[in-house]
Amino acid sequence: MVPLTACHPTISYRPIRPSDLEILEQLHGELFPIRYESEFFQNVVHGRGIVSWAAVDHSRDDGKSDELIGFVTARVVPAKDSEIVDLLNCNSAESEWSLVYILTLGVMNSYRNLGIASSLILEVIKYASSIQTCQAVYLHVISYNIPAIHLYKKMSFKCIRKLPGFYLIDGQHYDSYLFVYFVKGSRSPCSPLLSWLS
Repeated sequence: MVPLTACHPTISYRPIRPSDLEILEQLHGELFPIRYESEFFQNVVHGRGIVSWAAVDHSRDDGKSDELIGFVTARVVPAKDSEIVDLLNCNSAESEWSLVYILTLGVMNSYRNLGIASSLILEVIKYASSIQTCQAVYLHVISYNIPAIHLYKKMSFKCIRKLPGFYLIDGQHYDSYLFVYFVKGSRSPCSPLLSWLS
């Protein structure tokens, strides 16, 4: 655990780059029960089909002021190929609409509750809003991750679906919740949003 060097760390956000590879792999290993392939990390650091942001603490005095303390990874997907196409505007299935899917989001334990995860999510929302064809940001949350569920609800994501047995971790199935944030006022006139966790 890295101690905070100041009461108010100086956090900034930047794209993830190749020099972040080792710490990115380490943080994913520490924060997630799911193991990711090395190809995933290579794609993240080289921007191959994945967009990403790093949070760094410039106030650290241990020589690691540009080392990741948080991250978010995401990819743009065609709306017509997504699992939420039925919740989008009726014409989404036949058009070139897109979505941004959040793959991973994490913050080192010693930097939690400082608004870093919220800021990383806002980076994704800003990015999605800059894409003319993008209708929404969406993601999956494992059912026992209550802090993440509260975070997404606080940030106006809507829980639209429960997916039983979505995750398989160490031979055990876990449910997932599907959360969506509609950008640019997009909403679905075709199918009502379900509110599983109101």
